[in-house]
Amino acid sequence: MSSVRIECVAKEGCRIGESPVWDEKEGALLYVDITGRKVCRWSPVTRQAQAVPVDAPVSSVALRKSGDYVITLGTRFAALKWKEELVTPITQVDKDKANTRFNDGKVDPAGRYFAGTMAEEIRPAVLERHQGSLYTLFPDLSVVKHFDQVDISNGLDWSLDHKTFFYVDSLSYSVDAFDYDLQTGKIGNRRSIYKLEKEESIPDGMCIDTEGKLWVACYDGGRVIRLDPETGKRLQTVKLPVDKTTSCCFGGKDYSEMYVTSASDGMDKEWLSRQPQAGGIFKITGLGVKGVPPYPFAG
Repeated sequence: MSSVRIECVAKEGCRIGESPVWDEKEGALLYVDITGRKVCRWSPVTRQAQAVPVDAPVSSVALRKSGDYVITLGTRFAALKWKEELVTPITQVDKDKANTRFNDGKVDPAGRYFAGTMAEEIRPAVLERHQGSLYTLFPDLSVVKHFDQVDISNGLDWSLDHKTFFYVDSLSYSVDAFDYDLQTGKIGNRRSIYKLEKEESIPDGMCIDTEGKLWVACYDGGRVIRLDPETGKRLQTVKLPVDKTTSCCFGGKDYSEMYVTSASDGMDKEWLSRQPQAGGIFKITGLGVKGVPPYPFAG
């Protein structure tokens, strides 16, 4: 694939860039900086990113059917009004745990917001194990907990027929699949569909394309990989000029551009001097596939 082109579009480096989501109405890319505590919106027209500061680590952002956004903030689901820079808590999870926070989250095809937690990190990817859980915020604002004993709750998406839920618990080095019931939001029958190889390092954020193949960002692996969930085979590797690639989504007018977030936390001066674009947002064109528009939260 010699036509693949990679460009760093937002250079003001995030500490931990995450959760890229294309906002079609605004024609812009949403993403968060978890430890930088801000929700960002980058416009391909102005080529500038605006940011709304928040009061806790913010780990994911999603569109909302009624307008504006929903976010995962600390251990809270919250609503974000962009223009007013106003954050309103919806509900809190993990009340019995002092040291957890939300990590990645995404809205399912029925408008439910799935998001998981993890222990606060001592250093990047170093943390107390098995402290996290996976939750769903329903449109009526009730919350269901699916399971616990999670290390780092991460990438998630749904198959094109909405019958399979894909999920990453990073320190298992595995991409997993569950049977998924669109009517109820219930998941079950967990199985591994891909185990990462050593040089791929840690699976992080994930998205699906219109051919039903998964794209997984590899933290410390400096790449996104394309997987076939049916065969468990890796189909393609796209290497990036930074090691700490964190997540990916499709966007642009026809969802043919891929956006990849990255992190700079945990890198020393020498490492950063070798990778000055660490924490930047990258646009990949020429992949020859398109993505699926994000679902908005229905509540």
